[in-house]
Amino acid sequence: MTHMQSYTIGQAARLLGVSPDTARRWADAGRVTTHRDESGRRLIDGRDLAAFSVEIGQSGDDDEVPYTSARNAFPGIVTAVRLGDVAAQVEIQAGPHRLVSLLTREAVEELGLGVGMQATARVKSTSVHIDTPSP
Repeated sequence: MTHMQSYTIGQAARLLGVSPDTARRWADAGRVTTHRDESGRRLIDGRDLAAFSVEIGQSGDDDEVPYTSARNAFPGIVTAVRLGDVAAQVEIQAGPHRLVSLLTREAVEELGLGVGMQATARVKSTSVHIDTPSP
């Protein structure tokens, strides 16, 4: 079982491809649920952020500068993981971009991928590779 990650407003903003002010406004308006940690910082649970990223990706909510990738890297949040006996499908929402990667079940397990985790999809030709930050 993977540990559920939480994100600060700034981290969430980067993953959603918007400014921290926009992410804060969305949280203030109740569009995404936050909670406070021991030091008083506002955090968003990974699963909540994943669901919200899918919602805004589908709605085309682009009142900020559109998300762009540098050198074909799409940092985002894992929104779905479907495991088969041998293969797996992983979806990442990177700002307004939804990327789907087909890879082995073993690779998903080695990376510890789960809904709500931060990950980066790297695209080269027709292949999408997924990186996770170092622990």
